[in-house]
Amino acid sequence: MTQNRQNKTVAENRRARHEFHILETFEAGMELRGTEVKSLRNGKANIQDAFAMVEEGQIFVHNMHISPYEMGNRFNHDPKRKRRLLLHKAEIARLYGKAREKGLTLVVLRIYFSGSYAKLELALAQGKKLHDKREAAAEKESRREMERAFKERSQAF
Repeated sequence: MTQNRQNKTVAENRRARHEFHILETFEAGMELRGTEVKSLRNGKANIQDAFAMVEEGQIFVHNMHISPYEMGNRFNHDPKRKRRLLLHKAEIARLYGKAREKGLTLVVLRIYFSGSYAKLELALAQGKKLHDKREAAAEKESRREMERAFKERSQAF
């Protein structure tokens, strides 16, 4: 029997790439409760405001909302609780050093399943200024214009 090794994305933070310059990404496991995993499999997660912090030599993710499992009972989880991320000590130490630098933060980009394990893509990011956001939007618009013109030209022939 072969396992499905495809990565199934549960939640994605699309706004993060607009709000931040992504410097480096990391893959981390998550310490979850049973009802949280079931809820994630149903796609009931929101990571728009999620961020990670190093506390006492461990990394925790804050503001990640995993909805309570509908079929759960009184032992259901707290939707906004902080969850521990599973990384190597060397990676944690490196992230701690980088995150202390001015303007750098740890942002959650997406949650996905790799095999049967729930994983989280974490990014070391620097906030964009307003002019950077405008520049990126203008560049995106000009790229669309060029593609549209190229498509119209190719259809003329």
